[in-house]
Amino acid sequence: MGLTSRSLEYVTIALAAGCAGLTLWLWPRFAGRGVRAWLGRLASLAVTQCAIVAALALAVNTTFQFYGSWDELLGADEAAPAALSHVQGGAAGPVGESGGLVRPAPPQGLNAVHGLPSGPPDRAGEVESVRILGRRSQVANPAYVYLPPQYFQRQYARQRFPVIVAISGYPGGSFLLAQHLRLPQTAGGLIRTGVSQPAVIVMVRPTIAPPRDTECVDVPGGPQAETYFAEDLPEALREHYRIGHDPSAWGVLGYSSGGTCALQLTLRHPRVYSAAVALSPDYRVVNDPTTGDLFGRGPEGERGKREHDLLWRLRHLPQPQVSVLVASSRRGESDYGATREFLAAVRPPMSAQSIILDRGSHNFRTWRRELPTALRWMNGQLTFPQDVVHGR
Repeated sequence: MGLTSRSLEYVTIALAAGCAGLTLWLWPRFAGRGVRAWLGRLASLAVTQCAIVAALALAVNTTFQFYGSWDELLGADEAAPAALSHVQGGAAGPVGESGGLVRPAPPQGLNAVHGLPSGPPDRAGEVESVRILGRRSQVANPAYVYLPPQYFQRQYARQRFPVIVAISGYPGGSFLLAQHLRLPQTAGGLIRTGVSQPAVIVMVRPTIAPPRDTECVDVPGGPQAETYFAEDLPEALREHYRIGHDPSAWGVLGYSSGGTCALQLTLRHPRVYSAAVALSPDYRVVNDPTTGDLFGRGPEGERGKREHDLLWRLRHLPQPQVSVLVASSRRGESDYGATREFLAAVRPPMSAQSIILDRGSHNFRTWRRELPTALRWMNGQLTFPQDVVHGR
């Protein structure tokens, strides 16, 4: 049974209930004062508690998809160096071929997401479950890819589409973007009603080395998360999907730490991403117990900390020609003051707009309220069609 399967969850819950019942039934036998009675009580309590904790952990993981498979949980996930041995020095082929940088994957929880497109792809669109390999960072990251109906329609067969890279918060991943933020469902509704132009949406998690929170940073001697998002991911997607190559085709959207990544990537790599949406972001990257040491020591480490402080960047470095949208709430969110400071520091050629709610919280209910407006704003930043695919 898969780690995220409901069958495993139900079996574990039944096992926990059985352990609790067995403990109650056997408890009178352990009522004595001898060593055997003490050991019996301790063993029954330990087994029952372990079973209950395992059931709770599986239920939480099935809901939020922190880990998508047993291999990922146990640290035995697909090793990118072996997977990339077929693509060194050459162009990658399509999904299914040994050299592809985008490869089909098991559902990764996709089959548990409610409200996804159903029916013919040229009418409903489609969501794929894939793994995206990084040629430079040497990682393989899970993702969902939403392809709008127009992607499959004959009249658009030679046109390239804009792409939105959507990054979840930490911990979590593609499942949260689809099930709880309802990103493909919301985008599909806006496209169907003609409010938004069609776009490809790629849903990923912010870490490339779970359970460590890599915060879209190239860690000295460690995971190269910034390289993955700024170089590897765009390369892999361009080689496989019919999407634009110009920065005007590329936007990045995220919530919480994913929003932090969206801003970092756009300000640091304006030749890759021209627009960012950040819902409840932080405006600087700091070390904490989930990240470990992201920057290293010495002058280079201090420089890395400064340059990942967005308020410092806006005040001390030339501002790139990009557009950003940030969202917060006057009451209920701790980043409201920092959001005001960030907006006040923006100057041309960069532009910024905001969604400020009167009241909100750091949760999906708030972000779902902000998402339709955010997608309409992103629609106005990215151009479609990008260009024409020649030779087709």
